[in-house]
Amino acid sequence: MLNGYGSTILDGAWLTLGLALSSMAVAIVLGLLGAAFRLSPRRGLALLGETYATVIRGIPDLVLILLIFYGGQEMVNRVAPLLGYEDYIDINPFVAGVFTLGFIFGAYLSETFRGAFMAIPKGQAEAGAAYGMSGGQVFFRILVPQMIRFAIPGFTNNWLVLTKATALVSLIGLQDMMFKAKSAADATREPFTFFLAVAALYLVLTTVSLLGLRLLEKRYSTGVKAAEL
Repeated sequence: MLNGYGSTILDGAWLTLGLALSSMAVAIVLGLLGAAFRLSPRRGLALLGETYATVIRGIPDLVLILLIFYGGQEMVNRVAPLLGYEDYIDINPFVAGVFTLGFIFGAYLSETFRGAFMAIPKGQAEAGAAYGMSGGQVFFRILVPQMIRFAIPGFTNNWLVLTKATALVSLIGLQDMMFKAKSAADATREPFTFFLAVAALYLVLTTVSLLGLRLLEKRYSTGVKAAEL
């Protein structure tokens, strides 16, 4: 059916999954930092977090990917000679894609995490402190579990969008399943067949993701209800 290109596209699918998971890990870290900045009582940090979220969310993903990949590579090669490194530095497309998508979706997740933290009653942290918990214990034992519960719906939406956005990274030379499907389509002149197969793989990935995140949401909701009882 796929003229012998099935295994090639599956290899690209694994690369796409690795790209999505790695990008989301970076996005979670940046999202938490962005949320911490926006909730900070220090005006400078709050302004920095708000600027990051506003600017990045206001620029199309494709423009940012091309800007960061090509602009970042040019910047690295201009700075390298100043540090004594004369050879040309070619940035790996996978690394560039991971940090570019992570940087973009970190801005979206910062809003998600910020709203989730704000949804937690302030008395929760005060109660933890009254029991003698340290700031770290209050954060990880009281705030984070409840934040996850509130953040999962928004997180799910961002994960699905990020998964689809991985297709854009094929434009910078990463041989993900979209790149390999296009190569196969050009070779066989059957674009509908290969792009339909890729669409089915994306649908499988999003379906499995939804099922997993639904179980996670159920787990944390059950935990909160049990605590309330």
